[in-house]
Amino acid sequence: MGFFENLAGGFAVALSASNLFYCALGALLGTAIGVLPGLGPPATIALLLPVTFRMEPVSAVIMLAGIFYGAMYGGSTTSILLNIPGEAASVITCLDGYKMARK
Repeated sequence: MGFFENLAGGFAVALSASNLFYCALGALLGTAIGVLPGLGPPATIALLLPVTFRMEPVSAVIMLAGIFYGAMYGGSTTSILLNIPGEAASVITCLDGYKMARK
């Protein structure tokens, strides 16, 4: 029974209002920086890491996860709209995404 109690406790912490706010803020910041060509998720996390130094550890990790996924989304936006891959994983998106966006 301890497994399910710990799982429920983890969801309670992760889905609290403050942690959801930090996740949304991280996704917004990650998308804003991830749109810049050449700055992928690792570089975005490295740039925004000092923001998390004065935060609670759980909130900081949740915000860094939001930054990572926001930067992944921002890299795909650059490759679709500008035909410039923002990261290595978005190179294939340039081939079809840019052509479909121009139609």
